Amino acid sequence: MVVQLLTWRRSRRREPEPVHGVHGLPGGAPERSAGYADPAAAEEFLMMFHAENPAAGPLKSRLREVRAEIARTGTYTHTPGELAFGARVAWRNSSKCIGRLYWRSLRVRDRRHVDTPEGVAVECVNHLRDAAPGRRIRPTITVFAPDRPGVPGPRIWNEQLIRYAGYEMDDGSLVGDPRYGRFTTMLRKLGWPGGPGTPFDVLPLAVSIGGGSPLLSTIPGDAVLEVPLTHPVYPWFERLGLRWHAVPAISNMCLEIGGICYRAAPFNGWYMGTEIGARNLADADRYDLLPTVARAMGLDTGTDRSLWRDYALVELNIAVLHSFERAGVTMTDHHTESRRFLTHLDREERAGRLCPADWSWIVPPISASATPVFHRYYDDRQLSPNFVHHRDSVDRGLGRCIALS
Repeated sequence: MVVQLLTWRRSRRREPEPVHGVHGLPGGAPERSAGYADPAAAEEFLMMFHAENPAAGPLKSRLREVRAEIARTGTYTHTPGELAFGARVAWRNSSKCIGRLYWRSLRVRDRRHVDTPEGVAVECVNHLRDAAPGRRIRPTITVFAPDRPGVPGPRIWNEQLIRYAGYEMDDGSLVGDPRYGRFTTMLRKLGWPGGPGTPFDVLPLAVSIGGGSPLLSTIPGDAVLEVPLTHPVYPWFERLGLRWHAVPAISNMCLEIGGICYRAAPFNGWYMGTEIGARNLADADRYDLLPTVARAMGLDTGTDRSLWRDYALVELNIAVLHSFERAGVTMTDHHTESRRFLTHLDREERAGRLCPADWSWIVPPISASATPVFHRYYDDRQLSPNFVHHRDSVDRGLGRCIALS
């Protein structure tokens, strides 16, 4: 029998969940003080910008402008060109992202003028629509106002713009994504009534500016591109009722450019199949589907030596790639992306730039040694501009979850 109702029983322990995302993962960075810009970081960035953009005009006059603005206000304002360049280089410098070959193609939506939670929520929805025209995913970032002295910028509490709810039941079971159990509980205590109660209910956006509780905003269905999952060989796979969203938009990382901290800057590339098939759906602390798939395949799950997890994992990933291709939605596979990353690495080296890379994230979670990125080491450094996690941004959501529990 194929199990269609996806529920999980799990421990009730209260401990912090790891923070990660598709195109940027745990990183540390020194906290900025109340929105004040670092003059040295500003100068370093402007020198880089003008060096790589000779048509931008004289560097010395721009440095004088920025020094004067920082002296007067404590911070400065990036030009649209500086902002776009900084966002693209932040992607170029993201050591945990394998898909950086296309960093120059990042579309930058400058929304620094949006200054209300309602406006931020609307633009996040517009981001999701703009990022997937005709089901073809485009790398996109929407940048909202940065923190300024005495004037905090907006915060998006969600880890990604689209994530699925995890409903913690009274009997200890959980329906949906276990990773977001506490976050779902928090949102419900803040007023969200919950969705239909399926394993794939899209969570609302939580946006705040300054202190206090966030505004909760439901994401319209037309802004959520989802792909139902089927298998090219096994008819029973469709009866599992699985699906996944197509735009992996990270929304809780800070875009740091030249000493300026943009706390709300959701950005997306497109999925690599293993991110869904080998992690989101397969991890034991997520949807944990390997036992279900293995049983449906008739595999012997009584011994590890049958390699039932390996067989099930491959078929689950085949289903993800097949389904996205069938739906005409952009996705890449880990073998192709591994080769593309080495092309990117070669280009960066020929340009005289360091290409930071974290081996543990660049190497795919399945078939590692069958990919070319496995067989070498990398120089992993924290460069700027970059996408980083700030401890207070991470703790904001988790702390509220714990307080409301």
